[in-house]
Amino acid sequence: MTSPLDQAPTHMKLAVDLIMILEQHDVAPEEVLKALEIVKSDFEKKLEKS
Repeated sequence: MTSPLDQAPTHMKLAVDLIMILEQHDVAPEEVLKALEIVKSDFEKKLEKS
């Protein structure tokens, strides 16, 4: 039996995985958002270099 997630694009699967990891570690939403800003900035710089 397949779930809708099995057919989802890679970025959606990654988002679900990240949400699950952060929730399992009981990370405060404010801290998650601060961390995601850093991650987004880092990956945007990587895109510019490629």
